[in-house]
Amino acid sequence: MEQRIFAGITVAILLLSSVLLYFSEDDEQDNDYFMGDNGLVPVWERVNQPFNTTGSYSYTLVKGQYGIIGPESVFVDVDLPSSELGCTITDDCKVHLGLWLPNVPNGTKIPVIADVGPYYDDGDVDALTPANRLGKFLIENMVPYGYAVAQVSVFGTGMSNHCMDFMGLSEQMGIDAAVTWLGTQEWSNGNVGIVGKSYDGTTPWQAAMFGNPHLKTIVPISGLIGVHDLMWRNGSMEARGIAMHNGVYGSFGWDGDSEDWQTMCRGYAEGYANGPAAYLAGDEVNYAGNTYWTDRHFLERTMENYNGSIYFIHGMQDWNVDPHMAFPAYKQLQQNGFEIKGLFGQWGHHYPDRPGDQNGMSSGRGAEAYPYSVRYDWAQDLLEWFNYYLHEGNMKPALHVEMQDNMGGWRVEETWPVDDRKYLQLPIGEGLNVVSGSGLVGPTSTLTLETGIFENETRISGMPTFHVDVTIPPTQTSGHLFIELSISGGIHLGHGVMDLRYHEGGRECGQPCTVTGTVNAKMQMFAMDVVVPAGSTLELVVSQTNDDYVPSPVSSGYVTIGTNQNSILTLPIIERSPEDLFTPPIWYTEE
Repeated sequence: MEQRIFAGITVAILLLSSVLLYFSEDDEQDNDYFMGDNGLVPVWERVNQPFNTTGSYSYTLVKGQYGIIGPESVFVDVDLPSSELGCTITDDCKVHLGLWLPNVPNGTKIPVIADVGPYYDDGDVDALTPANRLGKFLIENMVPYGYAVAQVSVFGTGMSNHCMDFMGLSEQMGIDAAVTWLGTQEWSNGNVGIVGKSYDGTTPWQAAMFGNPHLKTIVPISGLIGVHDLMWRNGSMEARGIAMHNGVYGSFGWDGDSEDWQTMCRGYAEGYANGPAAYLAGDEVNYAGNTYWTDRHFLERTMENYNGSIYFIHGMQDWNVDPHMAFPAYKQLQQNGFEIKGLFGQWGHHYPDRPGDQNGMSSGRGAEAYPYSVRYDWAQDLLEWFNYYLHEGNMKPALHVEMQDNMGGWRVEETWPVDDRKYLQLPIGEGLNVVSGSGLVGPTSTLTLETGIFENETRISGMPTFHVDVTIPPTQTSGHLFIELSISGGIHLGHGVMDLRYHEGGRECGQPCTVTGTVNAKMQMFAMDVVVPAGSTLELVVSQTNDDYVPSPVSSGYVTIGTNQNSILTLPIIERSPEDLFTPPIWYTEE
C-alpha cells in the first residue's frame, strides 16, 4: 500500500465513522445485498459486496476465466482525401495499434474495447506495452472476460505515420478506420467500444460522428465535445487556447525520423493562424470558408450520426477539461434519445477509481469529497456496461446519473441538472449586498457581494447565473469579468467567466463584435453540485479575471458593475435528504 494514500488504522476508522454518519442514520449496515429487476446489484447495494478497495485502481468482483494473448502489432491502412496532404506521395497512411486477445476456444467471436490517443511512445509507453493510464487496467480486468483490448495511436504519434492533426479530419478518419478494422476481423463479433480520458476521452466523440455500425458504445472520460468549445467560454480564452495545436501537440509528429516531413499537413498549417485569430475574436472565425474549428466540433455530428450508447464520465472539479464539456451536453444527448448513463464525482482530471490521483485535491476543489469519491466498483460497473452493449447481454445497466456533491455524498438522479430544481433569486440590494468595492472592476479592483444567512442546509445543483448590469466606457470596445462563489470565509463553490462582447452568452456575438455603454451580462457559472451548511452566508467576488482565463486585447480595461436590482444572482436549489444518499465501496483497511 502506498504511504501517500493510506494513513493507517486511526485515520481509517475516523473516515469510516464520518462517512457512515454522513450517509445514514442507521447504526448498522446490512451485510446482504439484493438483485435489481435487471439482474444486477444496484449501485447503492455495492457497498455490501466484497470489492478490493486497497489497490491503486479498481478490479472486477471476480477475475475472468481466460488467459491473455499478446500484444500483436497491427498497422491499419487509411484512405485520406488529397486535401489532407501528408501521405499523398507515398500513399501509405497507416494507424498503429497494439492488440491483446483472450485465450478463448477456437471460433469464439469476441468484442473489442479500444483506448485511442496520442500518448503511446510520446510521453508514455509504446502501444505494445500496457499503459498505466488505462490500458493495463483494461487488459487485467476485461481480457479475462473475453474482450479484446486495443491501444491505438492517432496519426502523427507512436508508430502511426502521417501528421499530428490535433483532432482534425485526418485523425477522425484514422480512428474510424481502426474501428472498422477491429469490427471486421474473423475473430471479432463486430462490436467495438472506445473508452479513454482527456485526449483519449475525446477520440470516442470523434469516432461516434461517423455512425460506424461497429461502434456500439463510447465511454468518454473528461473528453472534449469540441476543441473551441473547451478553450473559449463566452468569448473568454484559456491561456493554452492560442497554441494547443502547434505549440503542444503538433510537436508529437517530430521525432527525428524520415517521416517528419508528413507533419506539415493542412491542419498543422492552419493551426498557426486559427489560434491567434480566435483569441482576437473570441469565436470560431468561420470567415471566407475557414472551417478549422467547426471541423473539430463533435457533439452535433454525434447526435446526427451515432447509433450507440454513451457512458458519460466527468470530474466536477476538473479544471483541465472543464465541466462545461459535460453540461448541458448530457441532457441534450438524453433528450435526443440516446441510451446514456452518467458518473460525475468530485474529482479533478482523473479516472473515477484512482486514490493516488484524487488524494491531491485542494480544499474547495474536491478535497472534502475524498476518499468517498474513489469508485472501487468502477471496473465492475464497466464490465456490466460492456457485457450488455458489446456482448449483447440480457442484463441492462441502469440508465441514470450518479452525482456526488462537494461534501462527498453520492445519489442517483434520472438526469442532471435535475428537473425538480427551484430557483432562488437574489438581486443586489435585496438578498445580495455589497461588502466591499465601489462597482469599478478591472486589473486592480474587485467587487465583493454577500448573501444573507441560509437558515437551513441548502443544495445548489446546476449552473447558477449572475445577470448583471455592466457599463463599458467609450474608450473601450469590450470588458472582461470573472465571478467566484464561495461560502463566506470558507470553501470555493464555483465560478464563471465572460468576455462582454458575448454578454448574451454563448459562442457568437454580433458584427462588428464590439460593445460599449451598458449591457446586462448573462453570466452562467460552471456546473456545480454543492452543499451550503445551515448558518452560512455566500460570497460572490467579481473581478476582471482569474484561473487561467485571458482577457482579449479589447477586454482588458475597467468596467462598472451596476449595484442595483437589475443585477441578480440566481441559484438552482434542490431538496434532498440523507435517505437519498448512498455510499459506494470506499477505502478501508485494518492493520
